[in-house]
Formats: sequence, C-alpha cells, structure tokens
Amino acid sequence: MISTQHPAFASVFRPGELTFGFVLPLTYGSETKPDPRTQLELARLADRLGFNALWVRDVPLNSPDYPDPIEHMDPWVHLGALAAVTERISLISGAIVSPLRHFLHTTKGAVSVDHLSGGRFLLGLGSGDRPGEFLPFGQELSGAPALFRENWDRISALLGGDGLIDPSGIIADRNAKLLPRPMHGGIPMLSVGSAGQTIGWVARNATAWATYYRPLARQRDRYAMWSAAVKKVDPERSPAFATAFRLQFEDDRNAPPQQLDFGLQVGRDGLIAELLALRDMGAQHVMFNLTGGARPTQEVMQELAADVLPQFR
Repeated sequence: MISTQHPAFASVFRPGELTFGFVLPLTYGSETKPDPRTQLELARLADRLGFNALWVRDVPLNSPDYPDPIEHMDPWVHLGALAAVTERISLISGAIVSPLRHFLHTTKGAVSVDHLSGGRFLLGLGSGDRPGEFLPFGQELSGAPALFRENWDRISALLGGDGLIDPSGIIADRNAKLLPRPMHGGIPMLSVGSAGQTIGWVARNATAWATYYRPLARQRDRYAMWSAAVKKVDPERSPAFATAFRLQFEDDRNAPPQQLDFGLQVGRDGLIAELLALRDMGAQHVMFNLTGGARPTQEVMQELAADVLPQFR
C-alpha cells in the first residue's frame, strides 16, 4: 500500500480535519444533459475556490435499474480534460467499475491521468451493482466481487512495482512493461463502497474507504466499524474515511435539515452543524453532490466557499 503521504492523498485526507469536494457532473434542477464545457468551467471554479477534490463517476450504460438519468462522460476522457484545466485540486475516480474493465486499461488510464495532472490523481475502484451494465459486457453481477479482488491485486502490483507484466497479469515477463510509471512511486487506491468485500479486506488493501451518505447515527456505526478494522491492521494508521453527501442548499441560512435520498435539504447553519458532527466522528472528506437543487450551481459553490469552508480551516 502506497504511503498516505502521497501529496494528492494528503491534501484530501487529513486526520482530525474535514476537507470538501464535488461529485461531477455538477447539475441542478431537472438538468440531465450537462454541457461538457460548462462542467470544465465549474471544475476551474472549484479549484480557484479552494475545494480539495473532484470525483468522477464511471457509468458505462444508463439502464432501467439506474435511477439517475444524468448523462455521464467516459471517466478517463473526463479526467484527462480536468487534469488539463485545473492546477491544484485532487482528481479522484469515484469509482471505476473494475470488473467491467481490463486491469491493464485501468492501470494505463490511472498513470496517464497521474502524469497529466502533475501527480494529483487518486484511483477509486468499485465493483458495480447494476445487472443492466454487466450483461452487455458478457459478465454476471454475481462474479463481480471475486473479479474486483483479482483486478485490485494486479493493478496494485503494476502501480507499485516496476511495471513488468506478462499476458496473464503476473509480474514476470521482462519483454513487456507498462509505462510511464507513477510520478510519486505509486497511486493511492481507494475502495468506493464495499465492493462485495469484508471490511477487513478493505482495511488491509485500501488507503481509504469512501461510502454513501447515511443519517448521522448510522454513519457513526459505519465509521466505528471501519476504524476498528484499520486499527487491527495498523494501530498507527489513520482510518481515512470519505462520504458522499447529496446537498440541496437553501437560501435561508436557518432552514432546518430535511432528509433526502442520500443527503439533506438544509440551510447554512444546519449544514455546518452536520459537517462538524461528521468531522468530530472521524470523517476526513465530504464529496457534495448538488444534483436536483433549485439554486444555480455556481451560486451554491461560491456560498459554500465563503460561508462553510472557513469553519473548517
């Protein structure tokens, strides 16, 4: 496992602190076909405003069992464009659906974004959970957890080793090499969701765990389980933990929290209280998903930067 002192990792995951990012695309209202150029402008804005990360999802196909109708670009193309238009902010795949991609393609994409971004990339992997995506690839969802583990081991070896491979994925053949090599000696790998694995497996293999929003009491239980698993592996290691957070940000700063699927509709004061509780719980990063909000995205981003971020610095 690569050191958590990797600069991109250390800018997002800071023990005792809470950092913030966004899940892309950044849309609001009923928008389902986000303009790619507008998305790049919003990414530049997030970078200028001092947010810590941009998360890019991997949605190979939209199918009836996928409730979010928003169109998503290919993650590697998207990440390459983001690397070119941003300067400081970390870029994270959240998450590449590992069982549906050859491990060599995933590794090559990760190292390419690593270099294009100047070492600002973190590789988040997931197993996928929608049968409608798996069948067209000739895969069965039931086989995803085992293939996820297999691909993880191969990708990890390629990123952290000397890049020598053979067609089976074993690091052995001195005639085939994956180049370029990671800029900082490796790329931190995050588990996004549990990917069908035990929490012990995630703690042994991933530098951080990113999971879904849950009401605070339930999230505390999840974090406690994660923290215990990490401490069992390495008592000195910080249990780096990120959570997604769907946010519909109200104009009224005093608007009380109202539960949404995977998040809250809330005003500024209620949001700060929720985030402080997450920080005190042990969470180190929150990724905001602004989908479906009534206010323009740029306005929400600027208000978060002006009124929320300073509370955590």
